[in-house]
Amino acid sequence: MKDETTRGAPRGNTVQRIEAALMDDIAIGILSPGERLDEVTLTERFGVSRTPVREALSRLTAQGILEPGEKRGVRVARYSREELAQIFETMHEIESACARIAAQRLTLLARAEIETAQAACVAAAKDGSIAAYLRANEAFHEAIYRATGNPYLAGLASDFRRRTGPFRAKKFATHQDLILSAQNHEELIAGIFSEDSKTAADGMRAHMTASFLQTLAAI
Repeated sequence: MKDETTRGAPRGNTVQRIEAALMDDIAIGILSPGERLDEVTLTERFGVSRTPVREALSRLTAQGILEPGEKRGVRVARYSREELAQIFETMHEIESACARIAAQRLTLLARAEIETAQAACVAAAKDGSIAAYLRANEAFHEAIYRATGNPYLAGLASDFRRRTGPFRAKKFATHQDLILSAQNHEELIAGIFSEDSKTAADGMRAHMTASFLQTLAAI
């Protein structure tokens, strides 16, 4: 069924809407690494011509989220275990920096946003909805990025999360996986809310290391 909201919308908005929807699909594992994206299917899904679809795919390819496939097509980016290790190594440092700076600059608004995001994670974990939890988990980390007050650092952190989304999604296979992940957030939050930058950074580094090991075990 065509997405009626795209009709009559400015082209730039339509491209952004398609791009955001595809990034969400990739982040929560609906689209898997190596999966091909078909332009015809996407035009039908969003109710648009091929032009905005191609532009959205081109933008995602430029970001490294998609990669060129066969016959001029595109597919979700794939990484070897070595490449994934290198990406996660970089993520460790970026995410740790976000936690460290967030602890130093924590405001009441940032604290409230992190607490709200965590509440959504807990609710999704209790419901056992993997898709809902993955979205809530992304929002939780994004709240930490925003708490840095540095949009450049936040953008960089977001980029790496998008790249690794379909890989990280594989580590959530059971209801218990969701519960444990939400529980692990509590220690991470405590470190940031302590306003001790070293405690916050060390906590995030430990969190990311555990996430990487779980991801490798699942793929």
